[in-house]
Amino acid sequence: MDRYQNYHFSGQKDGEQIIAVLRRHWFSIIYNLFSIFAAVFLLIGGHVYFPTLFPIFQSPEFSGLFLFLENLFAMVIWILFFLIWIDYYFDVWIITNKRIVDVKQKGLFNRSVSELELEKIQDITTRVTGMIPTFINYGDVDIQTAGGKDHFLFIEVPDPYRVKDIIMNLQKQKSKHHQHQIGAMISAEIKNNKL
Repeated sequence: MDRYQNYHFSGQKDGEQIIAVLRRHWFSIIYNLFSIFAAVFLLIGGHVYFPTLFPIFQSPEFSGLFLFLENLFAMVIWILFFLIWIDYYFDVWIITNKRIVDVKQKGLFNRSVSELELEKIQDITTRVTGMIPTFINYGDVDIQTAGGKDHFLFIEVPDPYRVKDIIMNLQKQKSKHHQHQIGAMISAEIKNNKL
């Protein structure tokens, strides 16, 4: 908790403390970047072996076209890498002592921010499926609200069981505090009516 005491986010309420900031597990981005690594390997291999296999591309008429196509392919690879990184880095879940904030980034110009008050949490489900997620401990945390329509899905977060425990403990603390306030209000009302 002390780790985030100097951090703030847009829309943070007074007295709200950041408990955890979550992003998808590092293996998630490695898995998504696998196609980029394959394309870079293809680009380097094409640069080295393509002119050898097709000598026509070494001639002055076609060398400019070959260089243009290589550069175009390299720019496409760079743009795809950038989009994958943006999606990974700007997808954030912020757990505070009052609520959960879900920031989803889709592409460059599409961002949505949702929030869920701790009192509205009805059910929390953790899913870890597959051999690799089990070994390196990442998975999904699905938070269902009392209405049943809305839910928050933390996708491929590290240590999902710990995340579930953190949220459940915060919810219990918030519930006890809320019950204490209601009890104090009822006691005050009873005292006022007796006088």
